[in-house]
Amino acid sequence: MIQRLSRVQTIALGFLLIIAAGTVLLMLPIASKDGGSAGFLNAFFTATSSTCVTGLVVVDTYTGWSLFGQAVILLLIQIGGLGFITIGVCFSIFLKRRIGLKERNLIQESMNTLQIGGAVRLVIKIVRYTLVFEGVGALLLMIRFIPQFGIAEGIWYGVFHSVSAFCNAGFDLMGKIEPYSSLMLYYDDVLVNLVIMALIIIGGIGFIVWDDISRFKWHVKRYMLHTKIVLLMTVVLIVGGSLCFCLFEYENLAMYDAKGQILASVFGAVTPRTAGFNTIDTAAYSEAGRMLTVALMFIGGSPGSTAGGIKTTTMMVILLYVWSTLRNQSGLNIFGRRMDEDCIKKAATVFFINLLLAVSCSLAMAGLEKSLPLSDIMMEVFSAIGTVGISTGITREVCVASKYMLIFLMYCGRIGSMSFALSFTEKRHNASVKLPIERITIG
Repeated sequence: MIQRLSRVQTIALGFLLIIAAGTVLLMLPIASKDGGSAGFLNAFFTATSSTCVTGLVVVDTYTGWSLFGQAVILLLIQIGGLGFITIGVCFSIFLKRRIGLKERNLIQESMNTLQIGGAVRLVIKIVRYTLVFEGVGALLLMIRFIPQFGIAEGIWYGVFHSVSAFCNAGFDLMGKIEPYSSLMLYYDDVLVNLVIMALIIIGGIGFIVWDDISRFKWHVKRYMLHTKIVLLMTVVLIVGGSLCFCLFEYENLAMYDAKGQILASVFGAVTPRTAGFNTIDTAAYSEAGRMLTVALMFIGGSPGSTAGGIKTTTMMVILLYVWSTLRNQSGLNIFGRRMDEDCIKKAATVFFINLLLAVSCSLAMAGLEKSLPLSDIMMEVFSAIGTVGISTGITREVCVASKYMLIFLMYCGRIGSMSFALSFTEKRHNASVKLPIERITIG
């Protein structure tokens, strides 16, 4: 049966198995701080959030989980961020096993690479760069955490938050200071802010972009079209998001000095794509700030990365398509290149499926959670499907049905909502006879 599974189905099933294993481990008494079982739902939710690198929590990571439980969560984050296919291929390389065509196809599917050639070499680069970025990030964070928490705990905090940031997970251990406080204590700490934001951005631009930049360095004209679009959208979203966040949350930022305002504004634009840390209280966001965060969470990071969302390239294709239609132009042209028609179809499909899922689940949760504001529910839903982890604090308060809905959204967001749908309809049936065309009125 496994031999008959498609690439998409294999990836979908693999993530399910990892979540199941994580759930079992987190249900063990040794995983809980109090020595008792966390229960199935709490363990299942946490395992899904970790594997899908989301960061939504029903139990504070420090006060609820023991060192063993925290280690399980970190392992799930690392596997979920890199993808279990990457981890499996690394073990095969280490054991000097031959990487066959099926494994190379799986690498291409899981990494969203444009071609199958060089897939194994790309995996080696990904692991190497990941270790370097996470290692450097951990060392820099230790500079702040060791004086504060001691040597052993400071090292653990540095490693944990570096991996969590690079994998865009958003899990934190700051419950030692105050439960569910995330990085609010460090709102004006330049070192912590810059390191966390750098790790989020690097992890979120995608493995294909890393490879392109490593090959061509500063020769931007030689970059692939994909890389140019990702870098352009990343800069636009960070700069534009920071300015908008500063404008919308001016009252919340007024209590900070200039340095704190700048750091909080940039962090507020970076973290929704799609890390889940926060340095100011998200429950205090204005309605405009919440909608901005929802929009950034919906877009997310870039393809073949540790981030979620519909991805920057999808958003760029949608915007270009709308612009070209308004100007009555044929084809999508950017950076001296014309995009393939299949890109437009896939972008429109991904955009619509994600929006449909988010809106449907928002309405369903609004019906279940009548006492909660719609903006809180929308933040929660878009955070789940975008695998972000930003919450106004309602995750642990919602009913059981809502929690299972969030679990479903996190899973779809990690493997891709389109991939989830394709896992049920993978076989393509081309009609032997095409039906006659008839026009309808649009708009």
